[in-house]
Amino acid sequence: MKIETALEKLKAKGYKRTKQRERMLEIFVNQDSYIAAKEIIKQFQKDFPGVSYDTVYRNLYLLTDEEILEATELGGEKHFRLSCDTHGHHHHFICTTCGRTKSIEFCPMEKVEDNLQGYDIENHKFEIYGKCPTCA
Repeated sequence: MKIETALEKLKAKGYKRTKQRERMLEIFVNQDSYIAAKEIIKQFQKDFPGVSYDTVYRNLYLLTDEEILEATELGGEKHFRLSCDTHGHHHHFICTTCGRTKSIEFCPMEKVEDNLQGYDIENHKFEIYGKCPTCA
């Protein structure tokens, strides 16, 4: 997703365009991987030294709620990345070392649903964790 696309998406929902949101999106556009929240804060504070952790987290969660960012947990810590441009339903392999991802173009829910007959499934998230070829 491009910065302008993300900002237009926010504007359409009634959110203001701010320098802080622009900078946060720039951090993600320049990365092709999940980034730890503490690393985002460190990079963000270079440009906005007085910014609070609450402001950064509030924006991270806003961008996640608006499906501009995706979030996952790696090593007990929240990591974020720009939502991928792959269209349609898919899942990801996530490298636990570098945070890079690879799309998985199929969904295992059919097998899972067979084991959950009678249950009302509202949503799902499927991620595979391991080392990418570069980190292995």
